[in-house]
Amino acid sequence: MIEEKIEALLNEKFQEEEFADCFLIEIKMNKGNWLEVFVDSDSGMDFTKCQRLSRYLEQFIDENNWLGEKYTLEVSSPGIGRPLVFARQYPRNLGRTLEVTLQDGSLKEGVLKTVNPESIILEWEHKYKEGKKTIKEMVQAVIPYAHIQKAVVKISFN
Repeated sequence: MIEEKIEALLNEKFQEEEFADCFLIEIKMNKGNWLEVFVDSDSGMDFTKCQRLSRYLEQFIDENNWLGEKYTLEVSSPGIGRPLVFARQYPRNLGRTLEVTLQDGSLKEGVLKTVNPESIILEWEHKYKEGKKTIKEMVQAVIPYAHIQKAVVKISFN
């Protein structure tokens, strides 16, 4: 399968110093010979890294005629709105608001305060009434990665 070949090529490329902090998120083969490759990096993906990876892959795709004459190859970072897949993606999102769906289906939304090897800490404001007064307090929750079904960075325009 083309996905396995692309993954093997990328794993080889990630051995080079310039791409050593890169990792594969997803490979999708779509209708119309459209191949999407999502790659991330601990230091952040930029246009140049994506372009160099795309040209590297194109060499092999063209040389071996894996996708025929006409195809579209898109190499990009996952971008905002796509779920965080690996624990190593969380540190770059410290201070951002996450929407986390837990394995039990419940939802937590808060600011990512801490990233640990086994868990994250989210913080949010909890409001409740005490008589006529509205009380606000900051609440934190430790969420083990094993309990996370899906985590997405929320876009804020404030």
